[in-house]
Amino acid sequence: MHYAAGKADPGKVHAPAHGGDVDISLQNNILELVAKGADLASVTDRLCREVEVRLPDVRSMILRVDLAGRLHPVAGPSLPERYLEAVDGMMIGPKVGSCGAAAYHGEPVASIDIETDPNWAKYLDLTRPLELHACWSNPITNARGEVTGVVSFYYRVPRGPTPMERRIIQVCLHLCAIAIEQDIWRAKHVRRAQLDGLTGLPNRSAFTTSLSDLDCSEPGAWGLILVDLDNLKIVNDTFGHAAGDALIIHAARRLSEAAAPDRAYRLGGDEFAVLVQSPAALADPAEAARMLLDALAQPIEDGERNVVPRATAGGALIGESETAEQVRLNADLALYHAKETARGSFVRYVPGIATRMARRLDAIHAVERALAENRLLPYYQPLFDLKTGEILGFEALCRMRTEDRIVSAAEFFEATTDGKVAGAITARMLERVAADLRHWCDLGIAPPHVGMNFSSSDFHGARLREMIPETLARYGVPLHHLVLEITETVYLGQGDTVVADTLRWFRAQGLLVALDDFGTGYASLTHLLTMPVDFIKIDKSFTDQLLQNSASRAIVEGVLHIAQELDMRVIAEGVETELQAERLRSIGCAYGQGHLFSPAVGMERATEILRAAKIPPLSPTRGAAGTASDTALLH
Repeated sequence: MHYAAGKADPGKVHAPAHGGDVDISLQNNILELVAKGADLASVTDRLCREVEVRLPDVRSMILRVDLAGRLHPVAGPSLPERYLEAVDGMMIGPKVGSCGAAAYHGEPVASIDIETDPNWAKYLDLTRPLELHACWSNPITNARGEVTGVVSFYYRVPRGPTPMERRIIQVCLHLCAIAIEQDIWRAKHVRRAQLDGLTGLPNRSAFTTSLSDLDCSEPGAWGLILVDLDNLKIVNDTFGHAAGDALIIHAARRLSEAAAPDRAYRLGGDEFAVLVQSPAALADPAEAARMLLDALAQPIEDGERNVVPRATAGGALIGESETAEQVRLNADLALYHAKETARGSFVRYVPGIATRMARRLDAIHAVERALAENRLLPYYQPLFDLKTGEILGFEALCRMRTEDRIVSAAEFFEATTDGKVAGAITARMLERVAADLRHWCDLGIAPPHVGMNFSSSDFHGARLREMIPETLARYGVPLHHLVLEITETVYLGQGDTVVADTLRWFRAQGLLVALDDFGTGYASLTHLLTMPVDFIKIDKSFTDQLLQNSASRAIVEGVLHIAQELDMRVIAEGVETELQAERLRSIGCAYGQGHLFSPAVGMERATEILRAAKIPPLSPTRGAAGTASDTALLH
C-alpha cells in the first residue's frame, strides 16, 4: 500500500496476512508511515488499528513516558476518550496499573485478572464500565535501555497473552521505539528543557512536574530522598571546575544506578533528588538512603587524583492529608538537619524536627552572644588519687555565665553540633585554660595536668596541630600540662584515621590523651589495643551501678585488668559517695572524680583547692616514641 508523501492515511488498515506474513506486513505498513514523516500520534494509531485487525479480542493502547516519569496515551482507538484522559499524566509506579508498573520496573507486567490484581486496586472504577478484565503491558525501551513508553493489550476476559500476541508485541515494541525516537528527535528543544545538560538526568523542571502529578491520597505510597554533595566546593577550589563537573557526572550516574527502579533528578549545583516508590525503599527509607550514600562514596579515579564523593541526605514520606509540596519541604528540613548535625549520613523527617532545629538555632545564637561578650569560661573539676588524696589534675568543663547563674554545657549542647560554633568554643576554652595554667604556674601551684574535651569537628575542621602548641606557647605553658580528652564516638565515629593520627602526633609531642565517658559509645575492649590513649575514664553510669549491679562491677574490673596490661590508667567518673570510693579502691581503681571530692568550680575556687591540696611532682614529657618514664604521674 502506498501513500503520497506526507499524505499517509492512518485510518486505512490492511487485511490480516497469514502465518509469518503477519509480522512482516505489520512492520512494513508502519515503517512506511515512519519513513514518510507521519507524526507519532498517526503512527501509533495506525499500529493499534493494524494490531486489532489481526487480534480481534484485543483493545490496544500505546503510551509515552516523559522525562518526569508521567504516562501519556498517544493512541488507543478502541478505548473511550474519558479513559485515555484519566490515564494521562499519571506518574509511573509499582502499583499504577500494569502500564505504570511495566514502565516503573522496565519489565512486562501481565494482570491476568484486573479485579484481583493489587496493581489495579485504585483504578477499578475506570476498568469496570469498559469490561476490561485483563491487561498485558510491555515497556518500550531505547538503545540506552531507558523506558520511553508502554504498549498495552487489554482483554475482555481474564487471561494472559497468547503465543501469537507475544510475537506481535515484539514487532510493536520495535516499531514504537523507532517512532518515539523520531518524535524525540523532532522535539529536542522540549526534551532539553527537562534534561540537565551536564548529567543527562531529569532536571528541576522535570522534578517539579513529577511532584505535581503524584497521587497524595495514600500515606506512605511514595517519598523523597534529597542528596547534597558535601565536597563539591573543595574539589572545585582544589582541582578546578573541570574536576568538579567530573564529580557531579560520576555522582549522577551512581545515584541513578543505585536508585533504580526509582528515578533520580539533578536539581542543580550539588543537589539531587530521588523519587522513592519501590516497596523495599518505602519499607526502610534509611537503608535505601544508606545504599545511595554508599554508592556515592566509592572513589573516583581522575588521572593522578583520587576523589571520594561525600554526601548527606534527608528524606520524607507522604503523610496523611499532606501535599506533594509539603513532602518536599519536609525532606528539605530533614536534609538541613542532617547537614547541620549528622553530615555524611541520612536524617528522616519526623514531626517536631522543625522545633528541634529552632531550639538548636536558639542555642547557637546564645553561644555566639556569650562568645562575643566573653561569657564562656572553664570550670574545673579535680581528679584525685583515691588512696592518697593527691590532686592529679583538673578536667576543664565549659560553662556559660548569664545574668543570674552559671549554665552547664548540657544546656547548650545542641549548639556544639555546629562545626563553626564548636570550633569557636574550643578556641576560647583553650585560651582561658592556658591563661589559668599560666597563673597557677606563676603561683607555684600548677596542677600536673588539665584535661580538655575535643569534638569531632575539632579534629576534622580545626588546625589542632598548630592551634594547641601556638596557644600554650603564647602563655609559656609546657605542652605536657594539657590532656586531650575525647569520647569513643569522636574516635570511632568518622570511619577514617584523622583522629587517631592526630592523637599519635600529640602524644609524640608529650601530651597525654584520655578516653572520656568510656562505655557509652560503641567501642569494644578490643579497640583499646589500637587506641593511642593514656587514661580511660569510666562513665558515671557504671559508677552509679557499682554497689547494686554485679555486671557493672565485672565490667569495671575487666577494664581495670586490660588497662593494667596495656599500661593505661583508669579514672572513675561520677564518684558521689564514700561507699563508691571504697568499692573502687577494693577492686583496684586508684583514681576518681566527682561530687564526693568537689563539683566543677570556677578559677578562684580551683586556686584555693590547689593551695590547700597535696600535689604530686609533675610527670616528665613524653618521648618521641610516646613512652613515659616509670616515675611519671599515675604510674
